[in-house]
Amino acid sequence: MEGEAELWNFLERHLRSIYEGDWATYEATTHEELSLYEWFVTPHRLDGLPFHRFMVEKNWATRGRPYRLDLLEKRLQRYGDVAIFSYTLLLTVEEEAGLRHRAVNESRVAVRFPEGWKVVHVHKSPAG
Repeated sequence: MEGEAELWNFLERHLRSIYEGDWATYEATTHEELSLYEWFVTPHRLDGLPFHRFMVEKNWATRGRPYRLDLLEKRLQRYGDVAIFSYTLLLTVEEEAGLRHRAVNESRVAVRFPEGWKVVHVHKSPAG
């Protein structure tokens, strides 16, 4: 059974795939029946991977610029083959005008399948 450090490593690998435009890793760490709430995209739930494939492949979050991720106030709840991560994600991106910071409260639910851990649900809310 994985310990807490291994689970946080899994989550950080998953998150980096988003910000680095790495579709193969994102797909490997995300369940095909993903459900997700992103208030800044739409007030409705997004289901499945097609929308996120487009966003990841277009490198929407960083536009390929240098970035830094910090996870603040991290909490992990583990119930057998289910892990619930909650944290404030602080994204810092280097832009022409300087550094841009964005903070988002996130919860990600991951389930251990035979092929490994996969994120099955995400909920984001404003951090301010």
